[in-house]
Amino acid sequence: QVQLVESGGGLVQAGGSLRLSCVASGTMFRLNDLGWYRQAPGKQRELVAGITSAGVPNYADSVKGRSTISRDYGKRTVYLQMNSLKAEDTAVYYCRRTTVSGRDYWGQGTQVTVSS
Repeated sequence: QVQLVESGGGLVQAGGSLRLSCVASGTMFRLNDLGWYRQAPGKQRELVAGITSAGVPNYADSVKGRSTISRDYGKRTVYLQMNSLKAEDTAVYYCRRTTVSGRDYWGQGTQVTVSS
């Protein structure tokens, strides 16, 4: 059974930093693409950053230069380091795992609140 458990969210002042973590259970982790998404109240869920099974990252324009996605194959964990946080970064952040067969799994989400 595949599970994703996010952590690291919280309340932070504008300009601050947070590091989100997502631990994945199940097998074949190193073959899966991973991603961080977020959903603010009243808005659609959007991609923040993704990382392929080979470790190639991509970022939304809104976080490019302020965020870094990384993965630890041994710990089966994907991280999202966010710096220079802004009020508009406030959202629930979700971890997504896409298997080789194309199936998607989502975590339960972690709240990030940036106070201005």
